[in-house]
Amino acid sequence: MASAATDDAPPAYAETVEEITRIYKSLPPRPSVEEVEAANSVLHTVETEQNLQLEEISKQQTPQDVPPELFSVLQEVKKAMVSFKSHEQRKEAAQLVELDRIFQVFDGLIQKASSLVSGGDFLGEVPDSSGVDGEFERKPVSSEEKSVDFADQEDVKSGGDLKGVYPMSCSSKAIVSSSGEIEVEKLDLLQVAAVIENSAKTKARILDLRGKLLDKVEWLPLSLGKLSTLSELYLAQSRIMALPNSIGSLETLTKLDIRANQIINLPNSFGEMQNLTDLDLSANRLKSLPESFQNLKKLINLDLSSNGFSSLPSTVGNLISLQRLNVETNDLEELPHSIGSCSSLLELRLDFNKLKALPEAIGNLECLEILTLHYNRVKRLPSTMGNLCQLMELDVSFNELESIPETFCFNASLKKLNIGKNFADLRMLPESLGNLEMLEDLDISYNQIRALPDSFRFLSELRNFHADQTPLEVPPMHITKLGAQSVVQYMADFVAERDLKYQQTKKKRGFCSYICPLLCFGIGNG
Repeated sequence: MASAATDDAPPAYAETVEEITRIYKSLPPRPSVEEVEAANSVLHTVETEQNLQLEEISKQQTPQDVPPELFSVLQEVKKAMVSFKSHEQRKEAAQLVELDRIFQVFDGLIQKASSLVSGGDFLGEVPDSSGVDGEFERKPVSSEEKSVDFADQEDVKSGGDLKGVYPMSCSSKAIVSSSGEIEVEKLDLLQVAAVIENSAKTKARILDLRGKLLDKVEWLPLSLGKLSTLSELYLAQSRIMALPNSIGSLETLTKLDIRANQIINLPNSFGEMQNLTDLDLSANRLKSLPESFQNLKKLINLDLSSNGFSSLPSTVGNLISLQRLNVETNDLEELPHSIGSCSSLLELRLDFNKLKALPEAIGNLECLEILTLHYNRVKRLPSTMGNLCQLMELDVSFNELESIPETFCFNASLKKLNIGKNFADLRMLPESLGNLEMLEDLDISYNQIRALPDSFRFLSELRNFHADQTPLEVPPMHITKLGAQSVVQYMADFVAERDLKYQQTKKKRGFCSYICPLLCFGIGNG
């Protein structure tokens, strides 16, 4: 509809203004400033990742058993696939950027038309490019329109364990299920970029995207580095293959959860997040850590489980604040000697690896409370383990353990000891086992132990004792089925009875050694 300013204009002028207005109204909704920024971020990210992947493909060496011509074709196929995937990733963002460019062209044309019309003596003032009937004005999305703070919705319970602020782009939808739980539709790369832009503008402290990304989202936008106020970032349960180098800009971040993704390498900038205290990298495809990782000296909890590590870098010893380290389910063959420098370590989990031994430096972890080595290839424990005066739980089951050092039994605080399933390798327990006065749980199942040490009778706190499929003779197996304290009592009675017999035998031998010479002497005199 033409404005009032064109009421007295010649019909041709009025029709022209109306035609311009009609064409403008026929365009799709104009993208917001935030959406355009997000789209540009996506295009930049996709372009960067594409170049990196193409460069990596170009560096691949021809295998000896593959003809060079065939390998060249394979490389071209890989490059074509990368280009295709990049094209798909940038398609929506490119359309949005192009739409914004079209609107900018229209802005210029409308400004030109307005100046021409308003220049006539017979026309009054015509609306400028800021609006024809209020349609042309482009406004940023308000904070109410561009984000939803689930933490502030007291009447809403999140089914996805969402924490804090979860900004949603205006193209995302929150659906309330019949149970009253919020189900957020999965986000594509453009929507993720929009979420990041909104979070940056609202200075969000927590961003939770756990399980919220579409499978085709393999990277995060470079704009992630804009989240300068973020303290917690949750990206678990997606298919992310790489983190942008810009993640190092998140200097206020304290908690980062990236478990259950497809990440192969961490960017070199990773160590710049020096305020991290909690880091979960479990269930990825990591085989190494960047050199900068040693800078994370405030790290308290680190989970590297279910990756592909065959070794840990010696720089792990620089993590002086580390209290809990989980490296379960990897391919570790050894631990670095520097692990002994992690003097604050309380919990060390090494289950399901290929460890053959522990370094002597393990004895330096005097604060250690839990050590688990289930399912490895350890044959001997270092004698320095006697220094672990705070150790409360040790699991060395399913190994190739041949013996336990006597010095280990200096750990008076130990409550749980599992040395089961060492099979034919473990044949005896240390004589000083009874020094473990606080021991409550002991498992020696599936070994070749035939007798318990005499000191077993001192384990007054023992509550659970397992000796399944172990050929025990002292005590007999039927005694072990009566409970832990029955075994303790049996050993006490057994030792007492044996000592009594020994004393009686000793007295008899002493009497005989005294009387026999006399008798023999008397007979000789007769």
